[in-house]
Amino acid sequence: MKKITIAIDGFSSTGKSTIAKKLAQALNYVYVDSGAMYRAVTYFAIQKGIISNGEVSIEDLIKALPEIQISFKYNEDLGFSETYLNGENVTKAIRTMDISRNVSRIAEVSEVRQKLVEQQQEMGKEKGVVMDGRDIGTVVFPDAEMKLFMTATPAIRAKRRYKELIDRGEEVQYEDVLESEQRRDLIDSTREDSPLKRAADAIEFDNTDMGIEEQFERILAFAKRIIEA
Repeated sequence: MKKITIAIDGFSSTGKSTIAKKLAQALNYVYVDSGAMYRAVTYFAIQKGIISNGEVSIEDLIKALPEIQISFKYNEDLGFSETYLNGENVTKAIRTMDISRNVSRIAEVSEVRQKLVEQQQEMGKEKGVVMDGRDIGTVVFPDAEMKLFMTATPAIRAKRRYKELIDRGEEVQYEDVLESEQRRDLIDSTREDSPLKRAADAIEFDNTDMGIEEQFERILAFAKRIIEA
């Protein structure tokens, strides 16, 4: 059976990663969470003081890029790959509100994008990969055989992110989460380098009123039709 490249883009908290992981598992494909890579760089920048009070020292960040090594290791017990930054498992550490507030500022730095896009393209050169993010179908894999652009209303996305953070034990307010989501949307959609947008040949998938399993079954069926065509 032929292998294809599956590119999933869209706004935050639309379930991109969840769907991508399930697709990769069902198809026995490699899963790459590109968003986790930008979050790992953000985590690094915060730890090194490159981000302070919401301000990013771009010059210091660019100088530090050679020090950043990001990798994914499959955890058989969990059933998905975890994110490692310079050998440290940062899977949980990169999912905090502090990271969410700052990641879009890091992601708009062209030198960061260039470094990570090169790594992402290398990961997917043999096909048989599912990758999610914000520029996968437009920049990383413009020739991907299957492209999805996932969306949902801001209120629904904020509720999903709020529940995720509360379940992890973080003390957050829904209004702060909603404001963070809307700010990220604006920054991601208006940045000069690789803005978040639907590729011309991507299928838009609005999951505002849809559960994960229904989404997964519909998207898996779509993928199988492309693979078997």
